[in-house]
Amino acid sequence: MVFSCGTALCEENKEEPGYTGEFLDTRVPEQNYIFVKSALTVFSNRWGPAPRTEEEREGQVWDQLLLSYEAFRRNIDVTQEEVDAEITNLLQEYKVEFDWKQDRESFESWVKEKAGEPAELFENQIRHLLQVEKLRRTIIESIQPPVTEDEAYQSFFDEYSSLSIELAQFDDKEEAEDFYRKARRKPKLWDKGKEERPDAFRKPGFVSLQFLMDIWRLPKDAVHKMLKMRKGDLYGPSPIYKGYAVFQILEARQADKKEFAKVKERYFDKVKRRKQHEGYNDWFKGFKEQANIKVYSKEGGQGE
Repeated sequence: MVFSCGTALCEENKEEPGYTGEFLDTRVPEQNYIFVKSALTVFSNRWGPAPRTEEEREGQVWDQLLLSYEAFRRNIDVTQEEVDAEITNLLQEYKVEFDWKQDRESFESWVKEKAGEPAELFENQIRHLLQVEKLRRTIIESIQPPVTEDEAYQSFFDEYSSLSIELAQFDDKEEAEDFYRKARRKPKLWDKGKEERPDAFRKPGFVSLQFLMDIWRLPKDAVHKMLKMRKGDLYGPSPIYKGYAVFQILEARQADKKEFAKVKERYFDKVKRRKQHEGYNDWFKGFKEQANIKVYSKEGGQGE
């Protein structure tokens, strides 16, 4: 049995293919690699950030190849009806007016224009993506983590508590610490710094703690400490999504604990879903290590 996903399935190949690598003691034909790489080019990465470098792109190709193979081993199939429904939804997003099933010529022209490939390949790529998504859902739904009331309340608290801050951004920690020490001694230095470096001072708005943690990448302990501070107080330095920042508190509002009872079940579900996705990530990390992916060198030999 040779692993092949030219139609998003593993099949017996009639002709001996060239190989680009192996995992789980199974060689991966070059046609599989090319197929998945083209799918990533057309549809980008559905389950995470788009690749920014060629190294990231290669990693995502091999991740999808491994998941596709595991879907085959688990007999996860995709029906033609599911493929058709996905194509219909996709065309609706693009506000396409023709009936793609009845007007095949228009559909083929549209795919050629948008993806630069034949319609049959396009459909097979969609089948592959649906198959991988089915595998992901199967694994995620098999994980049933316990959720405590404290965990649910903490999630509620982080979304219902809000902070308005102004931050001064720096490239390195030492520079941020120096500004923080001086601004605490001389409060007017904050406004002076804003005049000298206006692009470095930002106001995210009056937003939830969760927003600051998710979007600005502020540490959890930092936002919780800032929530208890008074207007005008300075906090920092602390890492953010890029570099470090010093913060001035503009406004803070803690969640009303009495509101939790009204939305408790929603936050139990939310924490459960987060744990399920964390569990999936842990599963895939272990599965990938077990797979022992080996990529052959372009010269035809084998290499890591």
